[in-house]
Amino acid sequence: MSQPAYIGNAINVAEAVASLLMPFGEVIVHDLKTETIVHIANNFSQRDLGDPSNLSDLDFDPQSAVIGPYEKLNWNGRRIKSISSVVRDQNEHPVALICINVDLSQFDQAKQVLDMFMAVPKAETKPSNLFNEDWHEQINQFIKDWTSENTTSIDRLSRTQKRDLVLALEEKNAFSAKHSVNYIARVLNLGRATIYNYLKEK
Repeated sequence: MSQPAYIGNAINVAEAVASLLMPFGEVIVHDLKTETIVHIANNFSQRDLGDPSNLSDLDFDPQSAVIGPYEKLNWNGRRIKSISSVVRDQNEHPVALICINVDLSQFDQAKQVLDMFMAVPKAETKPSNLFNEDWHEQINQFIKDWTSENTTSIDRLSRTQKRDLVLALEEKNAFSAKHSVNYIARVLNLGRATIYNYLKEK
């Protein structure tokens, strides 16, 4: 017996999405009339065609268009991030459900590796021979804090913001160190003359 057109369309979408997310994505099509699984693209959840849809597990609401995102566990204990889209017929009746499951396990592993790599053991004091009077680091930290407080980033500073930042640095005596003007000019992509002009306007 041939499948209804809406099932065929849902299967096409499922195959396209699964191909895009390969190998991390699985897409399952549920027929809401029979409440069974009718298609699985890139199966990693060990479900079978004809299995019950178990819509109660999804808190399925016929009025919804999208359900999720939500998290669940796969059979092997891996985390899965899921979202479901309701397919409707020409009369706006829900007829199918397309469930997209993304396996987060490899992303979790990658995050753990990055966290380990980026972690810096906290020392009680910084080595005096390395950080004593390191005005570069102090300027970098001040600029980072200033841009964060002003909800911007160094590559998005307007001309007015650069002027305000230069004056804020002056208040902290950032220009007292030798060659600090050159360094700040490079960091803010300004000319030395421009910085001196800002300081004269104060």
